[in-house]
Amino acid sequence: MKDVIRSITRRRWLALGAGVPAGLACSATAQSAPQPPPGGAPVAPVAIAKVRAYDEDLVAVVRRMFDQIGGLQAQVQGKTIAVKVNLTGGNNFAGYSAGETHWVHPRVVGAVTAVLGGLGAKRIRILESAGSRRADYQLEDKLLQGGWDVNAIRNAAQLVEFEDTNGLGFGKQYSTLKVKSKPYIFPAFNLNHSYEDCDFLISLGKAKNHEEMGVTMAIKNMFGVTPAALYGGRERIFHYGQVQAPAGAPAEIDPLSNRYEGWRLPRILVDIIGARPVDLAISDAIISTCGGEGPWVLGAKPIHPGFLVAGRNVVNTDAVTMAAMGYNPRAGRHEAPYRVYKGPGNHPKEQLAPADEKFQYADNMMLLAEAAGIGSADLNRIEVRGVSIREAMFDFEAYWKNQMPKDKG
Repeated sequence: MKDVIRSITRRRWLALGAGVPAGLACSATAQSAPQPPPGGAPVAPVAIAKVRAYDEDLVAVVRRMFDQIGGLQAQVQGKTIAVKVNLTGGNNFAGYSAGETHWVHPRVVGAVTAVLGGLGAKRIRILESAGSRRADYQLEDKLLQGGWDVNAIRNAAQLVEFEDTNGLGFGKQYSTLKVKSKPYIFPAFNLNHSYEDCDFLISLGKAKNHEEMGVTMAIKNMFGVTPAALYGGRERIFHYGQVQAPAGAPAEIDPLSNRYEGWRLPRILVDIIGARPVDLAISDAIISTCGGEGPWVLGAKPIHPGFLVAGRNVVNTDAVTMAAMGYNPRAGRHEAPYRVYKGPGNHPKEQLAPADEKFQYADNMMLLAEAAGIGSADLNRIEVRGVSIREAMFDFEAYWKNQMPKDKG
């Protein structure tokens, strides 16, 4: 994340007035940005709520946000709902729990669960990779170690289940889900049965910076649906393309394509949401992390942005979330936050010097998803409800660079 350029400051937003700035909404940049399909990619309303702390009435906040995006009762009543949460990493920043800064917070998960239960959901499954070598280790064990009140979430609705999707979980075989949009890298993925055996999928992630991808929100959260027990830790196959998928799993389309992580992984993320579309995207930025996705990233630090975002289209929702983080959702690979710094100690040497560029970078996953027809990243086309982007905006880049007063975090 070093040497990023052209950040959008709060002063610029305030100077440009209450509406969405035209330059921010429309500017496409550099490196032959992918183009949206004729007629434009789909759009749906996105809701933003300002929330200063996790002890606020989050059930009321979530219920109001769901109403603002058109209501969900018809989609969830009597249905099985899967909620893919973000539990990346295990260590903590001093004075913070993982759920405050780099995991999604348990009170947000509990509030979402309670509202879904109130809307008549038949079954709610909380899903994530527990990431343990112990055969008897369950997702609940990881949550308890992270300080979660598992029983409170279990009792928030009529039937709440937890499943470790790192492998087969409670299923007997993997589900092969084909990419419904035009695939970039993979035509299909083998996933835990729960991602097929549900009527409605929620990506419930943390909005924060990311060492390799620049930002992580609801789309990046979906990378965790790929089972590490099958794909072998994921990095060698997905990040770097050093080895091919194992026998029985769908092979990538072109094993001779670009192996650079910043080119490859954004396209794989779009393939994943093309294979298992997200029905509802939620990003938690009440407390978050700037400069990286967790305390293991050099220079990362906790911040207090104070907002939640929710929407039915994952690309629309991430575009609004990114703007609320102070970034241009149409930014190019050498603009903030996509000009990145990868720590040399934990990346292969060839990943530190991409063959086609002078600087490390990540391509914009939202523009790639837009070009695939999944959703629009054009703020001029997305209706924002609740508070405005300008009212919610917290400049992640400036706080990371110590360019703003610390009255908010």
